[in-house]
Amino acid sequence: MKKLLNLLLFLVSGTQLLNAFSPHSHAVTYKTRSCTNQLFQTITKSEDPEEVLVALQDLEKLMRQKRKVEGVDVAKEVLDGLTGEWRLIFTTGTKKTQDRFKTKINYFPLKAIQAFDATKEPMSIENAIYAGDFALIKFMGNFTFDLKKSKLEFVFDRVAIFGFTINLKTDEAAKIGASTGLGSESNVKNAEKGNNAFFNWISADDDIATARGGGGGIALWQKIK
Repeated sequence: MKKLLNLLLFLVSGTQLLNAFSPHSHAVTYKTRSCTNQLFQTITKSEDPEEVLVALQDLEKLMRQKRKVEGVDVAKEVLDGLTGEWRLIFTTGTKKTQDRFKTKINYFPLKAIQAFDATKEPMSIENAIYAGDFALIKFMGNFTFDLKKSKLEFVFDRVAIFGFTINLKTDEAAKIGASTGLGSESNVKNAEKGNNAFFNWISADDDIATARGGGGGIALWQKIK
């Protein structure tokens, strides 16, 4: 029995090693870096929004492939990279928003910053709109991260409006978020069903982060250093 277990462990470790050094793994890694570098150029907001959207969609597909090859280690790297402050640079908006304005929302016109701390328990999240360095409205709460799905679920339980903090129920936070543009209508529906709002997180490194929201929109953030 011991020999059989050792053989199984050897086979499993060997498979993981082959995956790590397989040509497919290297190709996916190279392509993801290429997409990430391309998206980094959009921080100047001078790139064609349609090209940015294509790059985001390509990166999303590549990261999905990378997770299949390398497993939860990919999502673990994303989670480790999330801690810090991120300024929203580009978003397609939700499907409903696109239909309402008959266009794709692209470069975000306001100073919107999300902050994550994955180094403590519970992990915390903030989402705010600023005028200069002053937060006009800031939501605060906690989040969990599913490594298998690279899915971040969050709950806001407080909001600070012009510096005054108010405790919130989950559905209240969702409604205020949807009305201010910091959240989507899907968050309201999720809250009514007792479900948390979420992001399907794509990537996060030292410069940029990307994710698809529960409302279907895809977004790009720049890390504040």
